[in-house]
Amino acid sequence: MSYIPRLKKEYKSNIVSRLIKEFSYDNVMQVPKLEKIVISKGVGAAVNDKKLIDHALNEVTEISGQKAIATMSKKDVASFKLRKGMPVGVKVTLRGERMYEFLDRFVTTALPRVRDFNGVKNTGFDGRGNYNLGVTEQIIFPEINIDKINKISGMDITFVTSANSDTEAMQLLSELGLPFKKKDERPVAETKPSIKETPEVEAAVEETPEVEETPEVEETPEVEETPEGEAAVEETPEQEDIEENNKED
Repeated sequence: MSYIPRLKKEYKSNIVSRLIKEFSYDNVMQVPKLEKIVISKGVGAAVNDKKLIDHALNEVTEISGQKAIATMSKKDVASFKLRKGMPVGVKVTLRGERMYEFLDRFVTTALPRVRDFNGVKNTGFDGRGNYNLGVTEQIIFPEINIDKINKISGMDITFVTSANSDTEAMQLLSELGLPFKKKDERPVAETKPSIKETPEVEAAVEETPEVEETPEVEETPEVEETPEGEAAVEETPEQEDIEENNKED
């Protein structure tokens, strides 16, 4: 009897029936399945140091159990001193039994070694049933000897499924063992007690009373001018006698 990976046996015996019951499929062929897993790693610094590509190839090969290949640049970029055809990354595509074996090791051994792990994000779906997951440190895999690594680096892992929607793909990967974060488990920010705002102090400065205007000084009545040529002073009788005496003399 040929060897069958644990997750593959679990998928055929239990997961398929649960998915049919949940999504009400009419045919078994409609049930989504995991098609392949792609592990990719960018090595931009390899432009200056060719040995970094060899280190990355060895690491990805040990993690996946399959020979990895180098990916080449597709165009020239002068600002990065990059030429077309230069190796700038590493990738490997897993299918069949190796795919299920890698997923089993990843879920049961690698993820629990992640620092402060509380589940994988549930926002990495692309809308067509594929899921992308980023790993920040390659030392979470037990196949990597921490004494022989060149430097800490991460990689991207893509799970390609035949699902038509993200909901079906998420349910499939959850049944296969990927621990997604639940909405209720997200850390809630502590709400601080609201400080009552002190009422604004009203301006207590009273307006200064307006200065009353002093009454205008009454103008003195104008003196009427006497008409010219008219004598204003009447002659007294004594003056008349003096004038008559002067005439007789």
